[in-house]
Amino acid sequence: MCCNGHPFSSASRAQEASEPSIAELVARLGALEDANARLTAEVERLRQAQEHSSTPPIQQAPTAATARAAPQPVRAAAPDTATSLPAAATNSASGPALGIAPAYGYALLDHAENINRRQILQLEARRDGELDAMVTLSGAVTAIADAQWSNTTNKFGYLMRHPTGSNERTRATQEIVLHSAQLAFTVAPTRGITAYAEMLYDPEQSFGSGTITTLSRNQVQLRKAWVMAGDLSRSPLYAAIGKMDVPFGLQDTVSPFTNSTNWHAFAPLAYGGLAGYYDKGLSLRAMAIVGGSQFRGANTSVDGTNVPSKVNNFALDASYTLNLAPTTQLRLGGSYLHGTAYCQSYPVFHFNPCEGRNPAWGIYGKLDAGRLHLIGDFARTTRVLPGTQVPDAVNPDLAHYPASRISSLTLGARYNLPVSVRETNVSFEFSRFNSGPDGAPWERQEQWVAGLSHRLADSVDLFGEYVHTVGYVPLNFLSGANFPDGSTWSVHSARSNVLVTGVQAAF
Repeated sequence: MCCNGHPFSSASRAQEASEPSIAELVARLGALEDANARLTAEVERLRQAQEHSSTPPIQQAPTAATARAAPQPVRAAAPDTATSLPAAATNSASGPALGIAPAYGYALLDHAENINRRQILQLEARRDGELDAMVTLSGAVTAIADAQWSNTTNKFGYLMRHPTGSNERTRATQEIVLHSAQLAFTVAPTRGITAYAEMLYDPEQSFGSGTITTLSRNQVQLRKAWVMAGDLSRSPLYAAIGKMDVPFGLQDTVSPFTNSTNWHAFAPLAYGGLAGYYDKGLSLRAMAIVGGSQFRGANTSVDGTNVPSKVNNFALDASYTLNLAPTTQLRLGGSYLHGTAYCQSYPVFHFNPCEGRNPAWGIYGKLDAGRLHLIGDFARTTRVLPGTQVPDAVNPDLAHYPASRISSLTLGARYNLPVSVRETNVSFEFSRFNSGPDGAPWERQEQWVAGLSHRLADSVDLFGEYVHTVGYVPLNFLSGANFPDGSTWSVHSARSNVLVTGVQAAF
Protein backbone atom coordinates (compact mmCIF):
# COMPACT_ATOMS: atom_id res chain seq x y z
CA MET A 1 0.00 0.00 0.00
CA CYS A 2 2.86 2.36 0.67
CA CYS A 3 4.18 1.94 -2.88
CA ASN A 4 1.06 1.32 -5.05
CA GLY A 5 -0.74 4.16 -3.41
CA HIS A 6 2.06 6.82 -3.89
CA PRO A 7 0.85 9.56 -6.21
CA PHE A 8 4.19 9.85 -8.18
CA SER A 9 4.36 6.21 -9.23
CA SER A 10 1.56 6.35 -11.83
CA ALA A 11 2.77 9.65 -13.28
CA SER A 12 6.26 8.27 -13.68
CA ARG A 13 5.01 5.31 -15.64
CA ALA A 14 2.96 7.57 -17.93
CA GLN A 15 6.01 9.82 -18.63
CA GLU A 16 8.18 6.81 -19.49
CA ALA A 17 5.57 5.58 -21.93
CA SER A 18 5.46 8.94 -23.76
CA GLU A 19 9.28 9.54 -24.07
CA PRO A 20 10.89 8.78 -27.49
CA SER A 21 13.49 6.16 -27.81
CA ILE A 22 17.19 6.93 -28.33
CA ALA A 23 16.93 5.89 -31.95
CA GLU A 24 14.17 8.40 -32.56
CA LEU A 25 16.23 11.21 -30.96
CA VAL A 26 19.20 10.42 -33.16
CA ALA A 27 16.97 10.51 -36.24
CA ARG A 28 15.54 13.89 -35.26
CA LEU A 29 19.01 15.39 -34.67
CA GLY A 30 20.12 14.21 -38.09
CA ALA A 31 17.11 15.81 -39.74
CA LEU A 32 17.80 19.11 -37.94
CA GLU A 33 21.42 19.10 -39.06
CA ASP A 34 20.39 18.52 -42.67
CA ALA A 35 17.86 21.37 -42.51
CA ASN A 36 20.41 23.70 -40.93
CA ALA A 37 22.96 22.92 -43.65
CA ARG A 38 20.42 23.66 -46.38
CA LEU A 39 19.43 26.95 -44.70
CA THR A 40 23.06 28.02 -44.28
CA ALA A 41 23.79 27.32 -47.93
CA GLU A 42 20.75 29.31 -49.03
CA VAL A 43 21.75 32.32 -46.88
CA GLU A 44 25.28 32.25 -48.30
CA ARG A 45 23.91 32.10 -51.85
CA LEU A 46 21.68 35.10 -51.23
CA ARG A 47 24.55 37.05 -49.65
CA GLN A 48 26.84 36.44 -52.59
CA ALA A 49 24.11 37.38 -55.03
CA GLN A 50 23.53 40.64 -53.15
CA GLU A 51 27.23 41.55 -53.23
CA HIS A 52 27.26 41.27 -57.04
CA SER A 53 24.01 43.16 -57.52
CA SER A 54 23.58 46.97 -57.72
CA THR A 55 20.02 46.66 -56.43
CA PRO A 56 19.75 47.53 -52.74
CA PRO A 57 18.48 44.75 -50.46
CA ILE A 58 14.77 44.63 -49.75
CA GLN A 59 14.19 45.37 -46.13
CA GLN A 60 11.54 43.27 -44.43
CA ALA A 61 8.82 45.47 -43.02
CA PRO A 62 8.52 45.05 -39.25
CA THR A 63 5.27 43.80 -37.86
CA ALA A 64 3.32 45.91 -35.44
CA ALA A 65 4.35 43.62 -32.61
CA THR A 66 8.06 43.84 -33.33
CA ALA A 67 7.81 47.59 -33.88
CA ARG A 68 6.28 48.00 -30.44
CA ALA A 69 8.69 45.55 -28.87
CA ALA A 70 11.89 47.47 -29.69
CA PRO A 71 12.89 50.79 -31.34
CA GLN A 72 14.32 50.64 -34.86
CA PRO A 73 18.14 50.87 -34.85
CA VAL A 74 19.76 54.08 -36.17
CA ARG A 75 22.70 53.49 -38.52
CA ALA A 76 25.65 55.72 -37.59
CA ALA A 77 27.44 57.52 -40.42
CA ALA A 78 30.93 56.39 -41.24
CA PRO A 79 33.59 58.82 -39.99
CA ASP A 80 34.57 59.93 -43.53
CA THR A 81 31.05 60.46 -44.86
CA ALA A 82 29.54 63.94 -45.21
CA THR A 83 26.00 62.90 -44.26
CA SER A 84 24.58 66.37 -44.89
CA LEU A 85 25.85 66.48 -48.50
CA PRO A 86 24.67 64.87 -51.73
CA ALA A 87 26.32 61.61 -52.63
CA ALA A 88 27.97 63.32 -55.60
CA ALA A 89 29.90 65.54 -53.24
CA THR A 90 31.64 62.63 -51.59
CA ASN A 91 32.96 60.56 -54.48
CA SER A 92 32.53 61.31 -58.18
CA ALA A 93 33.77 57.83 -59.02
CA SER A 94 30.29 56.54 -58.19
CA GLY A 95 28.68 58.85 -60.79
CA PRO A 96 28.77 58.88 -64.60
CA ALA A 97 32.07 58.97 -66.42
CA LEU A 98 31.30 62.19 -68.35
CA GLY A 99 28.91 65.04 -67.65
CA ILE A 100 28.23 68.77 -68.03
CA ALA A 101 27.20 71.47 -65.56
CA PRO A 102 26.29 74.62 -67.57
CA ALA A 103 26.04 77.08 -64.65
CA TYR A 104 29.35 75.84 -63.27
CA GLY A 105 30.97 75.99 -66.71
CA TYR A 106 29.85 79.57 -67.28
CA ALA A 107 31.12 80.72 -63.88
CA LEU A 108 34.48 78.97 -64.24
CA LEU A 109 35.19 80.24 -67.76
CA ASP A 110 33.79 83.75 -67.30
CA HIS A 111 36.53 86.32 -67.92
CA ALA A 112 34.70 89.08 -66.01
CA GLU A 113 34.11 87.80 -62.46
CA ASN A 114 35.82 85.57 -59.90
CA ILE A 115 38.98 85.95 -61.95
CA ASN A 116 41.40 84.56 -59.37
CA ARG A 117 38.94 82.50 -57.30
CA ARG A 118 38.50 79.51 -59.64
CA GLN A 119 39.78 77.02 -57.08
CA ILE A 120 37.23 78.22 -54.52
CA LEU A 121 34.45 77.89 -57.12
CA GLN A 122 35.49 74.30 -57.74
CA LEU A 123 35.65 73.43 -54.05
CA GLU A 124 32.17 74.88 -53.50
CA ALA A 125 30.78 73.06 -56.53
CA ARG A 126 32.10 69.71 -55.30
CA ARG A 127 30.89 70.36 -51.78
CA ASP A 128 27.40 71.22 -53.04
CA GLY A 129 27.15 68.18 -55.32
CA GLU A 130 27.18 70.07 -58.63
CA LEU A 131 29.86 67.83 -60.15
CA ASP A 132 28.62 64.24 -60.09
CA ALA A 133 30.69 63.00 -63.03
CA MET A 134 34.23 61.70 -63.10
CA VAL A 135 34.95 64.28 -65.84
CA THR A 136 32.89 67.46 -66.23
CA LEU A 137 33.26 69.02 -69.68
CA SER A 138 32.88 72.81 -69.97
CA GLY A 139 33.17 75.23 -72.85
CA ALA A 140 32.48 78.83 -73.82
CA VAL A 141 32.39 80.93 -76.98
CA THR A 142 32.31 84.74 -77.06
CA ALA A 143 31.43 86.46 -80.33
CA ILE A 144 31.30 90.24 -80.78
CA ALA A 145 30.64 93.02 -83.25
CA ASP A 146 31.98 96.51 -82.60
CA ALA A 147 32.63 99.92 -84.08
CA GLN A 148 35.39 102.21 -82.81
CA TRP A 149 36.27 105.86 -83.36
CA SER A 150 39.45 107.70 -82.35
CA ASN A 151 40.66 111.30 -82.58
CA THR A 152 44.19 110.02 -83.26
CA THR A 153 45.07 108.00 -86.35
CA ASN A 154 45.73 104.30 -85.71
CA LYS A 155 45.51 104.73 -81.92
CA PHE A 156 42.49 103.23 -80.20
CA GLY A 157 42.50 102.89 -76.42
CA TYR A 158 40.11 99.94 -76.32
CA LEU A 159 41.89 97.15 -74.40
CA MET A 160 39.82 94.06 -75.27
CA ARG A 161 42.14 93.62 -78.23
CA HIS A 162 45.79 94.61 -78.50
CA PRO A 163 45.83 98.35 -79.28
CA THR A 164 48.37 98.37 -82.11
CA GLY A 165 48.45 99.26 -85.78
CA SER A 166 48.21 95.55 -86.62
CA ASN A 167 44.67 95.57 -85.25
CA GLU A 168 43.14 98.99 -85.96
CA ARG A 169 43.75 101.49 -88.76
CA THR A 170 42.72 105.08 -89.55
CA ARG A 171 40.33 106.82 -87.15
CA ALA A 172 37.35 104.49 -87.53
CA THR A 173 37.36 100.73 -87.42
CA GLN A 174 34.78 97.95 -87.24
CA GLU A 175 34.88 94.21 -86.74
CA ILE A 176 32.63 91.16 -86.50
CA VAL A 177 34.79 88.48 -84.93
CA LEU A 178 35.15 85.54 -82.63
CA HIS A 179 36.73 87.05 -79.55
CA SER A 180 37.53 83.80 -77.76
CA ALA A 181 36.69 80.11 -77.42
CA GLN A 182 37.44 77.87 -74.44
CA LEU A 183 37.28 74.18 -73.66
CA ALA A 184 37.89 72.86 -70.15
CA PHE A 185 37.93 69.60 -68.22
CA THR A 186 37.28 69.26 -64.51
CA VAL A 187 38.37 65.84 -63.28
CA ALA A 188 37.13 64.51 -59.94
CA PRO A 189 38.68 61.03 -59.62
CA THR A 190 38.05 60.72 -55.90
CA ARG A 191 36.96 62.70 -52.93
CA GLY A 192 39.38 65.51 -52.09
CA ILE A 193 41.25 65.57 -55.43
CA THR A 194 40.29 67.85 -58.34
CA ALA A 195 42.21 68.37 -61.58
CA TYR A 196 41.52 71.07 -64.15
CA ALA A 197 42.74 71.99 -67.64
CA GLU A 198 41.55 74.83 -69.87
CA MET A 199 42.30 75.44 -73.54
CA LEU A 200 41.93 78.95 -74.95
CA TYR A 201 41.71 80.40 -78.44
CA ASP A 202 41.93 84.22 -78.36
CA PRO A 203 43.26 85.81 -81.57
CA GLU A 204 42.29 89.33 -80.47
CA GLN A 205 44.44 89.23 -77.33
CA SER A 206 47.12 86.82 -78.49
CA PHE A 207 50.72 87.98 -78.18
CA GLY A 208 51.53 86.46 -81.55
CA SER A 209 52.80 88.75 -84.29
CA GLY A 210 50.74 89.94 -87.23
CA THR A 211 47.01 90.48 -87.65
CA ILE A 212 44.13 88.46 -86.21
CA THR A 213 44.17 86.25 -89.31
CA THR A 214 47.89 85.46 -89.05
CA LEU A 215 48.58 81.84 -88.14
CA SER A 216 50.76 82.84 -85.18
CA ARG A 217 47.73 84.49 -83.55
CA ASN A 218 45.34 81.64 -84.31
CA GLN A 219 46.80 79.09 -81.94
CA VAL A 220 45.13 77.13 -79.15
CA GLN A 221 47.01 77.27 -75.85
CA LEU A 222 46.72 75.50 -72.52
CA ARG A 223 45.76 78.65 -70.65
CA LYS A 224 45.34 77.21 -67.13
CA ALA A 225 45.76 73.82 -65.47
CA TRP A 226 46.21 72.52 -61.94
CA VAL A 227 45.76 69.63 -59.57
CA MET A 228 44.12 70.53 -56.27
CA ALA A 229 43.71 68.75 -52.94
CA GLY A 230 40.82 69.92 -50.81
CA ASP A 231 37.35 69.05 -49.54
CA LEU A 232 35.40 71.83 -47.83
CA SER A 233 33.04 69.31 -46.21
CA ARG A 234 36.01 67.94 -44.28
CA SER A 235 38.43 70.83 -43.89
CA PRO A 236 38.77 74.53 -44.84
CA LEU A 237 42.32 73.90 -46.09
CA TYR A 238 43.23 73.33 -49.74
CA ALA A 239 46.29 73.39 -51.99
CA ALA A 240 46.96 73.42 -55.73
CA ILE A 241 49.94 73.18 -58.08
CA GLY A 242 49.94 74.32 -61.69
CA LYS A 243 49.47 77.27 -64.03
CA MET A 244 46.88 79.60 -62.53
CA ASP A 245 45.74 83.13 -61.76
CA VAL A 246 47.74 84.66 -58.92
CA PRO A 247 45.67 85.67 -55.85
CA PHE A 248 46.27 89.41 -56.05
CA GLY A 249 43.48 91.98 -55.85
CA LEU A 250 39.88 91.57 -57.00
CA GLN A 251 40.41 91.94 -60.79
CA ASP A 252 36.65 91.69 -61.42
CA THR A 253 34.43 93.97 -63.46
CA VAL A 254 30.72 94.80 -63.29
CA SER A 255 30.69 95.23 -67.07
CA PRO A 256 29.29 92.31 -69.07
CA PHE A 257 32.33 92.07 -71.36
CA THR A 258 35.09 94.68 -71.02
CA ASN A 259 37.71 93.99 -68.34
CA SER A 260 38.83 96.77 -66.00
CA THR A 261 42.22 98.46 -66.20
CA ASN A 262 43.06 96.76 -62.88
CA TRP A 263 42.84 93.41 -64.66
CA HIS A 264 44.97 94.63 -67.55
CA ALA A 265 47.58 96.08 -65.18
CA PHE A 266 47.65 93.76 -62.15
CA ALA A 267 46.23 90.30 -62.94
CA PRO A 268 49.18 87.86 -62.99
CA LEU A 269 49.09 84.39 -64.53
CA ALA A 270 51.94 82.14 -63.44
CA TYR A 271 53.32 78.72 -62.55
CA GLY A 272 53.32 78.05 -58.83
CA GLY A 273 51.85 76.42 -55.77
CA LEU A 274 48.77 77.75 -53.98
CA ALA A 275 47.71 77.10 -50.38
CA GLY A 276 44.47 78.42 -48.94
CA TYR A 277 42.02 78.52 -46.04
CA TYR A 278 38.31 79.16 -46.70
CA ASP A 279 35.69 79.01 -43.97
CA LYS A 280 32.98 81.15 -42.36
CA GLY A 281 33.66 84.18 -44.52
CA LEU A 282 37.44 84.15 -44.05
CA SER A 283 39.67 83.51 -47.06
CA LEU A 284 43.46 83.30 -46.74
CA ARG A 285 45.64 82.50 -49.76
CA ALA A 286 49.37 82.28 -50.35
CA MET A 287 51.07 81.36 -53.62
CA ALA A 288 54.70 80.52 -54.25
CA ILE A 289 55.47 81.76 -57.77
CA VAL A 290 58.24 80.67 -60.09
CA GLY A 291 60.51 83.65 -60.70
CA GLY A 292 61.67 85.14 -63.95
CA SER A 293 59.13 86.48 -66.42
CA GLN A 294 55.80 84.68 -66.09
CA PHE A 295 52.88 84.55 -68.54
CA ARG A 296 51.61 87.94 -67.38
CA GLY A 297 51.91 90.37 -64.50
CA ALA A 298 54.72 88.72 -62.49
CA ASN A 299 58.47 89.09 -62.93
CA THR A 300 61.51 88.76 -60.67
CA SER A 301 65.15 88.66 -61.68
CA VAL A 302 66.89 85.27 -61.77
CA ASP A 303 70.65 85.76 -61.97
CA GLY A 304 70.05 88.95 -63.92
CA THR A 305 67.83 87.19 -66.47
CA ASN A 306 64.14 86.52 -67.03
CA VAL A 307 64.62 82.72 -67.01
CA PRO A 308 61.98 81.08 -64.76
CA SER A 309 64.34 78.84 -62.81
CA LYS A 310 63.93 79.86 -59.17
CA VAL A 311 60.91 80.08 -56.87
CA ASN A 312 61.69 83.62 -55.74
CA ASN A 313 58.31 85.32 -56.10
CA PHE A 314 55.12 85.04 -54.06
CA ALA A 315 51.70 86.56 -53.44
CA LEU A 316 49.50 86.88 -50.34
CA ASP A 317 45.79 87.62 -50.15
CA ALA A 318 43.32 87.88 -47.27
CA SER A 319 39.63 88.75 -47.34
CA TYR A 320 36.61 88.53 -45.08
CA THR A 321 32.95 88.44 -46.08
CA LEU A 322 30.42 89.95 -43.68
CA ASN A 323 26.74 88.98 -43.81
CA LEU A 324 25.09 92.34 -43.19
CA ALA A 325 21.56 91.11 -43.98
CA PRO A 326 19.91 88.00 -45.47
CA THR A 327 20.57 89.31 -49.01
CA THR A 328 23.50 91.63 -48.29
CA GLN A 329 27.16 90.62 -48.18
CA LEU A 330 30.28 92.76 -48.00
CA ARG A 331 33.72 91.38 -48.83
CA LEU A 332 36.84 93.37 -47.95
CA GLY A 333 40.36 92.26 -48.79
CA GLY A 334 44.00 93.12 -49.27
CA SER A 335 46.86 91.62 -51.29
CA TYR A 336 50.63 91.71 -51.74
CA LEU A 337 52.69 90.66 -54.77
CA HIS A 338 56.45 90.38 -54.27
CA GLY A 339 57.44 90.91 -57.90
CA THR A 340 55.27 92.66 -60.52
CA ALA A 341 55.99 93.10 -64.22
CA TYR A 342 56.85 96.78 -63.65
CA CYS A 343 60.56 96.34 -63.12
CA GLN A 344 62.31 96.95 -66.46
CA SER A 345 64.71 99.76 -67.19
CA TYR A 346 64.31 101.84 -70.34
CA PRO A 347 62.91 100.72 -72.78
CA VAL A 348 59.88 99.00 -71.27
CA PHE A 349 58.97 95.77 -73.07
CA HIS A 350 56.90 92.74 -72.10
CA PHE A 351 58.86 89.91 -70.46
CA ASN A 352 62.23 91.67 -70.51
CA PRO A 353 64.64 90.89 -67.63
CA CYS A 354 64.45 93.11 -64.55
CA GLU A 355 67.27 94.85 -62.73
CA GLY A 356 65.43 94.26 -59.45
CA ARG A 357 61.97 93.47 -58.22
CA ASN A 358 59.07 95.88 -57.83
CA PRO A 359 56.41 94.72 -55.32
CA ALA A 360 52.79 95.88 -55.26
CA TRP A 361 49.99 96.03 -52.73
CA GLY A 362 46.26 96.17 -53.29
CA ILE A 363 42.96 96.63 -51.45
CA TYR A 364 39.48 95.81 -52.67
CA GLY A 365 35.84 95.58 -51.69
CA LYS A 366 32.70 93.97 -53.08
CA LEU A 367 29.10 94.58 -51.96
CA ASP A 368 26.15 92.41 -52.96
CA ALA A 369 22.92 94.00 -51.70
CA GLY A 370 19.97 92.31 -53.34
CA ARG A 371 19.80 93.64 -56.89
CA LEU A 372 22.69 96.06 -56.37
CA HIS A 373 26.32 95.07 -56.86
CA LEU A 374 29.27 97.41 -56.13
CA ILE A 375 33.02 96.88 -56.48
CA GLY A 376 36.16 98.85 -55.71
CA ASP A 377 39.72 97.77 -56.52
CA PHE A 378 43.04 99.61 -56.12
CA ALA A 379 46.64 98.46 -56.61
CA ARG A 380 49.98 100.24 -56.58
CA THR A 381 53.65 99.34 -56.89
CA THR A 382 55.91 100.19 -53.96
CA ARG A 383 58.69 101.42 -56.24
CA VAL A 384 58.93 103.32 -59.51
CA LEU A 385 59.09 101.61 -62.88
CA PRO A 386 62.65 102.54 -63.96
CA GLY A 387 61.74 102.54 -67.64
CA THR A 388 59.34 105.47 -67.22
CA GLN A 389 62.42 107.70 -66.97
CA VAL A 390 63.66 108.49 -70.50
CA PRO A 391 67.47 108.90 -70.75
CA ASP A 392 68.49 112.42 -71.71
CA ALA A 393 70.68 111.08 -74.49
CA VAL A 394 67.68 109.36 -76.09
CA ASN A 395 65.15 112.20 -76.04
CA PRO A 396 65.84 115.41 -74.10
CA ASP A 397 62.23 116.55 -74.63
CA LEU A 398 60.96 113.59 -72.58
CA ALA A 399 63.84 113.16 -70.14
CA HIS A 400 62.51 115.73 -67.66
CA TYR A 401 59.61 113.45 -66.65
CA PRO A 402 60.65 111.54 -63.51
CA ALA A 403 60.19 107.79 -63.10
CA SER A 404 56.79 106.91 -61.69
CA ARG A 405 55.10 104.23 -59.66
CA ILE A 406 52.34 102.24 -61.37
CA SER A 407 48.80 102.20 -60.02
CA SER A 408 45.27 101.34 -61.08
CA LEU A 409 41.81 102.08 -59.70
CA THR A 410 38.42 100.54 -60.53
CA LEU A 411 34.98 101.63 -59.28
CA GLY A 412 31.83 99.96 -60.58
CA ALA A 413 28.10 99.51 -59.98
CA ARG A 414 25.60 97.06 -61.45
CA TYR A 415 21.85 96.79 -60.93
CA ASN A 416 19.58 93.87 -61.81
CA LEU A 417 16.44 95.41 -63.27
CA PRO A 418 13.12 93.87 -62.10
CA VAL A 419 11.84 93.37 -65.64
CA SER A 420 12.33 89.66 -66.19
CA VAL A 421 12.58 86.35 -64.40
CA ARG A 422 16.13 86.12 -65.71
CA GLU A 423 18.82 88.69 -64.96
CA THR A 424 18.75 91.95 -66.89
CA ASN A 425 21.65 94.08 -65.69
CA VAL A 426 22.60 97.68 -66.26
CA SER A 427 26.14 98.64 -65.24
CA PHE A 428 28.57 101.53 -65.08
CA GLU A 429 32.30 101.34 -64.39
CA PHE A 430 35.24 103.71 -64.24
CA SER A 431 38.85 102.51 -64.16
CA ARG A 432 42.17 104.31 -64.52
CA PHE A 433 45.74 103.19 -65.16
CA ASN A 434 48.47 105.58 -63.96
CA SER A 435 52.02 105.17 -65.22
CA GLY A 436 53.58 108.63 -65.33
CA PRO A 437 53.71 112.09 -63.77
CA ASP A 438 51.25 114.86 -64.61
CA GLY A 439 51.44 115.91 -68.23
CA ALA A 440 53.59 113.03 -69.45
CA PRO A 441 52.34 111.37 -72.65
CA TRP A 442 52.14 108.10 -70.67
CA GLU A 443 50.56 109.68 -67.56
CA ARG A 444 47.33 107.70 -67.61
CA GLN A 445 44.66 105.84 -69.54
CA GLU A 446 41.07 106.03 -68.34
CA GLN A 447 38.19 103.79 -69.27
CA TRP A 448 34.46 104.47 -68.82
CA VAL A 449 32.03 101.63 -69.58
CA ALA A 450 28.21 101.64 -69.62
CA GLY A 451 26.77 98.17 -70.09
CA LEU A 452 23.46 96.37 -70.56
CA SER A 453 23.07 92.60 -70.52
CA HIS A 454 20.34 89.97 -70.40
CA ARG A 455 20.79 86.37 -69.34
CA LEU A 456 19.01 84.27 -71.97
CA ALA A 457 19.76 81.10 -70.00
CA ASP A 458 21.87 80.10 -67.03
CA SER A 459 24.91 79.96 -69.28
CA VAL A 460 24.08 82.38 -72.11
CA ASP A 461 24.50 86.17 -71.83
CA LEU A 462 23.57 88.75 -74.46
CA PHE A 463 25.30 92.11 -73.94
CA GLY A 464 25.96 95.59 -75.27
CA GLU A 465 28.41 98.28 -74.12
CA TYR A 466 29.46 101.85 -74.75
CA VAL A 467 33.13 102.45 -73.93
CA HIS A 468 34.97 105.78 -73.72
CA THR A 469 38.74 105.91 -73.23
CA VAL A 470 40.96 108.88 -72.34
CA GLY A 471 44.65 108.63 -73.16
CA TYR A 472 46.56 106.02 -75.12
CA VAL A 473 49.22 104.13 -73.14
CA PRO A 474 50.29 100.73 -74.50
CA LEU A 475 52.62 99.02 -72.03
CA ASN A 476 55.20 98.07 -74.65
CA PHE A 477 57.49 101.07 -75.22
CA LEU A 478 55.11 103.30 -73.25
CA SER A 479 57.89 105.88 -72.80
CA GLY A 480 59.47 105.32 -76.22
CA ALA A 481 62.60 103.67 -77.70
CA ASN A 482 61.55 101.96 -80.92
CA PHE A 483 61.38 105.16 -83.01
CA PRO A 484 64.60 106.70 -84.40
CA ASP A 485 63.94 110.01 -82.65
CA GLY A 486 63.15 108.33 -79.31
CA SER A 487 59.52 109.43 -79.34
CA THR A 488 56.80 107.45 -77.59
CA TRP A 489 53.71 105.60 -78.73
CA SER A 490 51.73 107.11 -75.87
CA VAL A 491 49.42 110.07 -76.56
CA HIS A 492 48.02 112.08 -73.65
CA SER A 493 45.24 113.70 -75.70
CA ALA A 494 43.97 110.54 -77.44
CA ARG A 495 40.25 109.76 -77.11
CA SER A 496 38.30 106.71 -78.28
CA ASN A 497 34.62 105.74 -78.37
CA VAL A 498 33.45 102.17 -78.83
CA LEU A 499 30.09 100.48 -79.35
CA VAL A 500 30.21 96.71 -78.84
CA THR A 501 27.58 94.00 -78.76
CA GLY A 502 27.95 90.27 -78.43
CA VAL A 503 26.98 87.01 -76.83
CA GLN A 504 28.77 84.73 -74.40
CA ALA A 505 27.51 81.15 -74.47
CA ALA A 506 28.84 78.39 -72.25
CA PHE A 507 28.07 74.92 -70.95
